[in-house]
Amino acid sequence: MSTIQSIAGELEPHPDVALVERVREGDVAAYDELVRKYERQVFRIAQHITQNREDAEDVMQDAFLKAYEKLDQFQGNSKFYTWLVRIAVNESLMRLRKRRTGKMVSIDEEIETEEGSVPRDLADWAPDPEQNYNQAELAEILRKTIQGLPQGFRIVFVLRDVEGLSTEETAETLNLSIPAVKSRLLRARLQLRERLSRYFHRKKGPGETRNEK
Repeated sequence: MSTIQSIAGELEPHPDVALVERVREGDVAAYDELVRKYERQVFRIAQHITQNREDAEDVMQDAFLKAYEKLDQFQGNSKFYTWLVRIAVNESLMRLRKRRTGKMVSIDEEIETEEGSVPRDLADWAPDPEQNYNQAELAEILRKTIQGLPQGFRIVFVLRDVEGLSTEETAETLNLSIPAVKSRLLRARLQLRERLSRYFHRKKGPGETRNEK
C-alpha cells in the first residue's frame, strides 16, 4: 500500500502548476501567491550572490517580473521554483557584471582560492561553537563565512544546503553536470568547515577549555 501511495504522490501535480495555469488565464492574484510563497527564498539567494541588500532587492523584483513576462516559456518539466531560481541566479550574475565593469562573471569559471586544494581530512572544531555563542551570533558567523566562499562554490552551497534544492535541481538551475555540482558542493562544505574551524580556534582565548562558558 505504501508503494502505491508513494507512486500516486509522485504522479500528483505540484500545487504551483495550478497557480501557474491560473496566472496564464489572467488571474493576477495567483501570481501574488507565488511571489509571497517564494520572495524570501529568492531574496536570500540573490543576497548570497550579490552580497548587497539593495542589489538583492532589485534582483528579486527583476526576477519575478521576468518570470511573469516569460511565463509562457515555463513548460512544467521542472518545478516552478527551480525555474524561478534559475532566473534569479542569472539576474544576480548580471548585476555583478554591471558592478564589475568589464569583468565577466560565470558560474562555469574555474576558481583559484588562496588555500589551493582543500584537504579531505580536517581536524575537529576545537571548541564546541554552541558552548560559546548564542544562536544569533552563530547565524551571523555562518552567514559571513558563506559569503567568503568563492562564488562558484557559494552558489552551489546556497542552492543545495541552504535552500534545499536537490542535486538534480541545482544542476539544472545552474546548467552544470551532476558530478560538477557534487564536486563543488563537497569543496564548499570542506572550505566552510575549515574556515569555521579556524575562526573558532582563533576566538578561543588562552587557557579556555571546551566546557567553559
